[in-house]
Amino acid sequence: MDTIEIIGAVIGLLYLYFEYKADKWLWLVGILMPLIYVYIFFHAKFYAYMGINVYYFFASVYGWIKWTRTAGNEVETPILHTPEQKIIPLAAVFSLIFMLITYILIYYTDSPVAIGDSFTTALSIVAMWMLANKYIEQWWLLIVVNAASCGLFFLQGLNYTALLYLIYGIVSFFGYFKWKRLMEKRN
Repeated sequence: MDTIEIIGAVIGLLYLYFEYKADKWLWLVGILMPLIYVYIFFHAKFYAYMGINVYYFFASVYGWIKWTRTAGNEVETPILHTPEQKIIPLAAVFSLIFMLITYILIYYTDSPVAIGDSFTTALSIVAMWMLANKYIEQWWLLIVVNAASCGLFFLQGLNYTALLYLIYGIVSFFGYFKWKRLMEKRN
């Protein structure tokens, strides 16, 4: 299992590099990475994380299409702030997904970390959608997700994945400021 986890972590770092750079290639790496992590999380009994990796696979296909689609002279989708009218619907989606996943994990699985797994998974789903739309605030959600995930993975003995998420958390902080500079440069 350690070898597969190391491979997943290395691919995850490559994904993070492309995300930090706001490079469309993150989506192609994002298609491969979930396939590895479905296996890892199934064996570690992180069922919501396993499920979110199925979501990540399809979201990566969506992100690739969205980021590479051109309309007229526009070369790429610009980095934007999350529109105010989307904040309440996103919070509602997060809450509903969190409650649903928590219920399923508590009553239908042997998950040792049902609430933490549900929280990070629900917040990740919202953050991934925000990333696909290039909303800069996705980085703040990812800081929370990565910090919580790092702790959960460490407690469950997924040390390489915990290290990966620690790095994700640090890069997420700097990623916000990188995207902010890219956004200001474009404007």
